[in-house]
Amino acid sequence: MHTPTPWGLPSLPFAHRLEPFTDDLERDEVYEWLHFDGRTFDGIDGGMTRFNECALSSVTFTGGRFRRARLDTVWLDTIRTVGSDLAETSLLDTECRSSLLAGTQLHGSQMRRTVFPHCKFDSVNLRAARLRDVTFADCLLRDVDFAGASLTDVSFPGTTLERVDLTKAARARVDLREATTLGITSGVEALKGATISTLQLFDLAPALAQHIGLTVKDS
Repeated sequence: MHTPTPWGLPSLPFAHRLEPFTDDLERDEVYEWLHFDGRTFDGIDGGMTRFNECALSSVTFTGGRFRRARLDTVWLDTIRTVGSDLAETSLLDTECRSSLLAGTQLHGSQMRRTVFPHCKFDSVNLRAARLRDVTFADCLLRDVDFAGASLTDVSFPGTTLERVDLTKAARARVDLREATTLGITSGVEALKGATISTLQLFDLAPALAQHIGLTVKDS
């Protein structure tokens, strides 16, 4: 499984190859060994774009379409995507750290050997996404939609889940024991086979009771 880079950008195995990127992003282009730093991209069409061994730091994407983009061995730090369309995007051996994804479309995306340390996902659509060997570490997942997604070898250490939808999600070897809060609003049945702690069972009790039609009264 991909692990966070301990010392940031200088520790990347391809750091010595990186050159500053100063142009505009274009659709269906291949970008390799480039460092995108402090840039803002507003409403651009970057669909089918490929990033290979690149680094992005302090970059903001507002709106825009990046459908079917591909990130292969990419390091992202302090990224902001607001209202962006990244549907069917592919992430492989990628690290996205200390970043904000708000109102972002990632449905149908594919993530493999990818780690998200200290990120905030707010109103993110991950419907029908496929996640394998993915770690959300010390993150906040609020109003995230995993409906119909496939999660394999996914873990959530130190992560808070609030109003997460797992309706009809498929999962294998999903470990939730180290998550700080389990706020599952829909699709609690998709947790069958997942691993949780005893204390987390109390967090899930209201959703489980509602799912099986159990009425709880103290008097």
